[in-house]
Amino acid sequence: MKNQYEAGSFLPKGALCRGAGGERDMKEFTIGKNDAGQRLDRWLAKAVPLLPGPLAQKYIRIKRVKLNGKGAKQDARLCQGDVLRLYINDEFFDPPGQDNAFLAVFRPQLNILYEDENLLLCDKRPGLLCHPDQKEYVNTLITHIQAYLYQKGEWNPKAEQSFSPALCNRIDRNTGGIVIAAKTAQALRVMNQKIRNREVEKRYLAIIHGRMKQPEGRLEGFLVKDEEKKQVSVYRSPRPGGKTAVTLYRTLASANGLSLMECQLLTGRTHQIRAQFAAAGHPLLGDGKYGRTQGEARKYQALYSYRLDFRFTTDAEALNSLNGKTWQVKRVDFVEEYFPDFSDR
Repeated sequence: MKNQYEAGSFLPKGALCRGAGGERDMKEFTIGKNDAGQRLDRWLAKAVPLLPGPLAQKYIRIKRVKLNGKGAKQDARLCQGDVLRLYINDEFFDPPGQDNAFLAVFRPQLNILYEDENLLLCDKRPGLLCHPDQKEYVNTLITHIQAYLYQKGEWNPKAEQSFSPALCNRIDRNTGGIVIAAKTAQALRVMNQKIRNREVEKRYLAIIHGRMKQPEGRLEGFLVKDEEKKQVSVYRSPRPGGKTAVTLYRTLASANGLSLMECQLLTGRTHQIRAQFAAAGHPLLGDGKYGRTQGEARKYQALYSYRLDFRFTTDAEALNSLNGKTWQVKRVDFVEEYFPDFSDR
């Protein structure tokens, strides 16, 4: 696999010097591929996180931020190889700390389905957060991925000025399945656009209580999220703050009062599948938030993002090689447990 940081692909440069005649400190940066394409003001906000926004705009305006030796407008687009000189006092730069020290010693545990120089596809286990929250900062999917790439030598947070490997999609903590992680800023930008344009098909397996009246169909409604309860409600007609949610489904098998369903998301709303099936009177097995768990042994809801199809209809730049390809997880525990004879997936 080609190393994205091989000579010539990324040229980080951070120099601190004193200007002649007692000028303030100057730091110089050379823009690499992962910072290219950004607006100058947005790059500055990431590169100098302690610099207040209004002051950053002023420094750009009075040319204390020089692009290739000249002043520039705040919306100037950066290109690979551009040289930025920042005449900004040291106090505004984030001092070095130990926040990322765990990257070197953390033991990443990942089930990688696919990887190239641009991205990787991970099969996230149920119970693992995608991103840190107030209770869990280290043991998350993105942390495992960043530590993995750091230890491989493919990502160095000290060399990058604003980019960190990031997730293109996310799934609930207690839902398992495929998550796309971008290694480069270009991959993140392109994949996010493809997801918005519905050029990436996401399919889920779920087990619901009972049987749907129509074995195959469409669930459609408006979801309103309660931020305090971290829960959504489903309505048939529009509501203030409501977002359209559309899920296609088909029944794959039924037995013992349960049905195995395949779902395709046409929209990606919070708790969409869980809330819509519960609203239809068929909550997911093991779903304590929208259904019932009394008498059930399952720790997590029976829901798995088991398949991704890349169906690009426009140029995907560095990701064009993925077009037309499908990735699918090899096994889903609740399918094996409740529908062991089912094999059509």
